[in-house]
Amino acid sequence: MSALREYAFRLVEAMNRPQKQAVLLGVDAALAPLALLAALALVHDGHVPPAAQAVLPVVLPAVAVLAAVLSMLTRLHRIQLKAIETQGVTVVSGTAALLSMASFLGLIVQGKPLGPTVAILLGILWFLMSVGTRFAMLALLRRVLRQGRPQNRVLIYGAGTTGVQLAAALRPHPTIVPVGFVDDNAALQGLSISGLRVVAPDRIGTLARRRNVSRVLLAMPSASPARQVQLARRLEDQGLKVMTLPSFAQLVGEEALVDHLAPVTPGRFLNRPIVDPIRPEGAATYTDRVVLVSGAGGSIGSELCRQLLTARPRRLVLFEVSEYALYAIDRDLRDVARDLKVEIVPVLGTVTDTRLTQMVMRRYGVEVVFHAAAYKHVPLVEANPLAGLANNVLGTRSFAEAARNAGVERFILISTDKAVRPTSVMGASKRLAEMVVQDLAARSAGTVFSMVRFGNVLGSSGSVIPLFRDQIARGGPVTLTHPDVTRFFMTITEAARLVMLAGAFSGQDCGGEVFVLDMGEPVRIGELARQMIEAAGCTLRDADTPDGDIEIVVTGLRPGEKLHEELLLGNGLLATPHPKILRARESCLSEAEMALALRSLRNLLAAGDEAAVLPLLARWVEGFRPEDEVPLASTA
Repeated sequence: MSALREYAFRLVEAMNRPQKQAVLLGVDAALAPLALLAALALVHDGHVPPAAQAVLPVVLPAVAVLAAVLSMLTRLHRIQLKAIETQGVTVVSGTAALLSMASFLGLIVQGKPLGPTVAILLGILWFLMSVGTRFAMLALLRRVLRQGRPQNRVLIYGAGTTGVQLAAALRPHPTIVPVGFVDDNAALQGLSISGLRVVAPDRIGTLARRRNVSRVLLAMPSASPARQVQLARRLEDQGLKVMTLPSFAQLVGEEALVDHLAPVTPGRFLNRPIVDPIRPEGAATYTDRVVLVSGAGGSIGSELCRQLLTARPRRLVLFEVSEYALYAIDRDLRDVARDLKVEIVPVLGTVTDTRLTQMVMRRYGVEVVFHAAAYKHVPLVEANPLAGLANNVLGTRSFAEAARNAGVERFILISTDKAVRPTSVMGASKRLAEMVVQDLAARSAGTVFSMVRFGNVLGSSGSVIPLFRDQIARGGPVTLTHPDVTRFFMTITEAARLVMLAGAFSGQDCGGEVFVLDMGEPVRIGELARQMIEAAGCTLRDADTPDGDIEIVVTGLRPGEKLHEELLLGNGLLATPHPKILRARESCLSEAEMALALRSLRNLLAAGDEAAVLPLLARWVEGFRPEDEVPLASTA
């Protein structure tokens, strides 16, 4: 028997497509005479009358030829056996109807009528024989093709539309055998769908052992990513391999491949109303001017470039140290800039390169500079303090001096709330950068220097929003540094527009201003995490709800991280023409002190002396408290 199966397997494998079609065409032709004989027997109680026997030698071949011709016309012989369950049955029924009508009319024309009942039964019986033969051939073919091959027996989790379509797609596969459905819906459990029984999730282990199942296919595209991850983990714990897939409608483009983790709408979790973005009143400051943005590929820098285009500068210089980030923002702006007739100039380089920065400022006639380039990630700068200080402090000094020497009209430093009484090297480096700009402002007769200070922006690189989103998508846990930690937040679009407007205000008080953006009330990060979990369609797992989807794990404040951020060193703020922009006049180092601080920093960097970093910052940065420790609460 095994030798016969091997021969059949080799025969099937050796047949090409036209040969297989010829076999099906022959089957359709051969079944027609058999169907006619069966129809005559049924009509005449098992006997073929003498009148009919006389015309059978002519009628039987004619019916066979007619069936073959109709099969070719309807392309029935071209339909693969594995498609018989879908479009195959419909085409067979149509061909059978044509066979009935053509046979009846043809026999009347030839003067050999056998009656309308016989013709109708001919079509019905030929339909049943054709469909039955194809199903039998398909079952035999599957058995032959699977013989001797390793079988992957799978369970399909989800008996909905996607699961049923998946089962139909897997049936003809030579090595994958679906053995059943699993579904959470109690109404479906116990039913048979597409020939496969639906079982409850708690029976997966038993069924997998009994039917030798190797893996489970998750056919639940409507479930949230977190839900799918939880199911996958539970199934993997039972020793099963898990795979997932979107719906077939999504794969062919009928439905969007939606990330069911609800996207974060800008300002959705802020504790204050968001002002609709409007065209900045100070757009005239940048219209038909040459504007340079350092750090143009970063979160703030890139949005600032997009907003600057609306002011129609004559030329926009994109200064960026990352090749890919520069490529991305250049490509993003090109089409819009072309329509607005704005020249885009991408420059690859670092702000610490004095020769390059001076050349760029002079060559392109830069008139306004937004200095957004900085190392901003607190833990990374804490681990690499020399690199952070070199870039954030000396880089700002070099870049600002190049702007002054080139006769730039305005230089705006993008700062951070972490510069106020900092506990991190990053925050202290940004405060030193502010003092560098303040020092140049006091000694510059041409260039107007100013700073804009604000907190976190929603969705920026390194912020908690994308981190929480990724953790929720993986099924958790969501990590929280401290249950009481708070941060100021603002949307990227709002921040960029207010920075542009603050830049337009600079110089109204002789320069050197520190503009502080109104960030509203600080946001409690623990509450933000809860809201994002709920927005993703999940439930929080804690002591009160142990069966929840995702838990919050408190990890402790990272090195240099503050429990609460501040925006102001002094006690008072002055108003500006815009209600969301305030102005501060803060103390700074004298010219001699600034020169000594920079000389000490250069010596420290030249020696590579990391141990001297904290004492240097403690000496020159007001309020620097690197040793602050915040007690960690036990719950989120």
